[in-house]
Amino acid sequence: EGGMVEITASYPSGVIGTTLENLKAAAAGENEEWSLDYPKFADIADEEGFPAIAKMYREIAVAEKGHEERYLALAKNVEEGKVFKKDDEVIWQCRNCGYLFVGKEAPEICPACLHPQAYFEVKKNNY
Repeated sequence: EGGMVEITASYPSGVIGTTLENLKAAAAGENEEWSLDYPKFADIADEEGFPAIAKMYREIAVAEKGHEERYLALAKNVEEGKVFKKDDEVIWQCRNCGYLFVGKEAPEICPACLHPQAYFEVKKNNY
């Protein structure tokens, strides 16, 4: 127990692109993490006799797969112009002041606090 630990890993740090490019790059990174990196870390932990750590890495891989799915869904919304515009009416909520608006498209500017459309998201009821 104890001693020197060597950790060797490399991660790309590319050029900042458009939102769509960044989302696709992030999704690819998450894919690599859940499909290659964390399973490899888990296998090494198993080989070295650390089953609890191996299990932890496998569980982290599940979360990383969820991140990839989220980024791909967001990228699809960007590609289809559906970030601030939906097919059906939804409740939009300003993330700055909490103002609520019902419609297919978020307001260009929040009528309550004057923040731009980028502050709106579809209201969540996950409490």
